[in-house]
Amino acid sequence: MSIFKKISPLLILLFGLSISGCESMAQPKAKVDTGLEQQLPPYTGPKAVVAVARFEWKVGTGGGTTTIRGVGDQPITITHEQSGVMGGLRDMLTTTLVQSKRYRVLERQELGAIQEEIALGEQGYAEKKTAVTKGKIKGADLLIVAAVTGWDPGTAGTGGGIGLGTKGFLGGVLGAIKKSYMAMDIRIIDAATSEVLTATRIEGEATDVNLGFLAGGIIGNVGLGGALSTYAKTPMEKAIRTCIYEGVKYIIENTPKEYYKY
Repeated sequence: MSIFKKISPLLILLFGLSISGCESMAQPKAKVDTGLEQQLPPYTGPKAVVAVARFEWKVGTGGGTTTIRGVGDQPITITHEQSGVMGGLRDMLTTTLVQSKRYRVLERQELGAIQEEIALGEQGYAEKKTAVTKGKIKGADLLIVAAVTGWDPGTAGTGGGIGLGTKGFLGGVLGAIKKSYMAMDIRIIDAATSEVLTATRIEGEATDVNLGFLAGGIIGNVGLGGALSTYAKTPMEKAIRTCIYEGVKYIIENTPKEYYKY
């Protein structure tokens, strides 16, 4: 009995430590990416109200495909839905504008969902005190319009192949690879007058997968989603992130001071 009294506290301690260890291992982990904020000077002043009006595809016509060489030199065709690519780029641009802390960014792509919420209130399905009503959607002072005008992932017709082993699909590039390239046009428009305040063309290109400072900035900790995930860990990812990064920098540098008033 005396032996049990001596051992039991030790067993209880070890049992408690094992449980706490399991609890710490089981707790979910999440990364919060501060994006462009890390690359810009601190800002606490008034903000401008903007909306990303649309992101268009203006490279050729119809659907797009990228052909690469697979195992045994057999061609593999990757089809990318242009609407999915546009949605991913628009989300990246919107996220980065918010992260800059210089803009109040209004959602314009999900108005259908807002209209459904309003309809629920008008038809009596939602509680009056929580129902969404018309007339509360804020107006933007500035509209951002963007269009992809150049798109070359750089994987077609290369002499090398794409690794399909343990590194996963598109996990590694074997042999030579062409330059990956993306270009986009950006316009800043006064929403009240429809005047184009400024416009530019931005190009991003890469021949390697080293993101450099982009890895710790512009949503560098968040993988490419949707249709853009095809280009993750390839030089095209670097070209995409470079374009978005430079695009937001251009928007910040060319937004007239009088629009920063909220």
